Amino acid sequence: MQSGEKDTDRYYSATVHRSHRIAAVVIPPQSTFELACVAEVFGIDHPGVPNRYTFEVCAEETGALATRAGYRMLVEQGLDTLRTADSIFVTGWPDRDERPSAELTRALREAHRRGARIVGICSGTFALAATGLLDGREATTHWRMAEELRERYPRVRVRPHALYVNHGDVATSAGTGAAIDLALELVRCDFGAAYAADIARHMVLPPHREGGQRQYTRTPPRRRTPQPDSLAPALSWIENNLDRPIAVDDLAARCAVSPRTLTRMFDRHLGTTPGKWLLRRRIHHACALLERTDATVAAIGAATGFPDPSNFRRRFADEVGTTPSDYRRTFAQPSPEPPGTPG
Repeated sequence: MQSGEKDTDRYYSATVHRSHRIAAVVIPPQSTFELACVAEVFGIDHPGVPNRYTFEVCAEETGALATRAGYRMLVEQGLDTLRTADSIFVTGWPDRDERPSAELTRALREAHRRGARIVGICSGTFALAATGLLDGREATTHWRMAEELRERYPRVRVRPHALYVNHGDVATSAGTGAAIDLALELVRCDFGAAYAADIARHMVLPPHREGGQRQYTRTPPRRRTPQPDSLAPALSWIENNLDRPIAVDDLAARCAVSPRTLTRMFDRHLGTTPGKWLLRRRIHHACALLERTDATVAAIGAATGFPDPSNFRRRFADEVGTTPSDYRRTFAQPSPEPPGTPG
């Protein structure tokens, strides 16, 4: 679970019945890819998926603003947009030596005080750190800049290998593509796992990418005994057998390695242990079943590997921050009325 606090999943949107307002702050020269990652998740109509977000772009100085791609983008809205936003994204911070202006700092801090969620994408974490919003909290950024972030802002607890860290009210992501990972996680927190999966499916992406930046970090080559490098057999088998007991020995046999080697492979490729990864997959599947089926909580627990209902409720609450029944009341999709039903 790419999060910094146990309370992460308790930060559900309080505006399930109205559009959640997203505002992205453009800082020239703007990284077009990082802005596009956020826009693709929150600002694009996905056919067949209800639109639950509105998306706006703003800047301190409006007009034609430079991008890192060599062209200019027209931004017509100023920082007043942040006053009514439910979530605010700082999609990169091109000059890490420069701190946010007094106006932007005030706007971000005031938005946070009134309950808006503040998100730093990649180098945007530096802007959040400069405002003090990350003091005493975990955060991440692109692995190349992690040590610099730690040195500049010693009050921030930097997690260099995390794809994202989500505290609910404040969130940060690693570089470039990790913006999509965090955006989909925030969609799941706002409107549920099934809705996030619908958006991810249209983007031809997994709704949750396991692991961390460690798999992308450049490290000096070391001599070691060759070993199998693919977890695919184990991960595929897990997805098809979530309803049954699964032991590390079973997974190791699927990959033709020892249990100790399998544990090292999970740590290297996914940044977690087999047990934690399996628990997360079980809970994600349970969330989708709670949202989209009428099966009882006990039946859903059994279908996701928790035959003891009390154990299922406890594990679910530990991961999600609420009970299965409360989660269903928040996120369950109403059944469509049969044809001819009076309105």
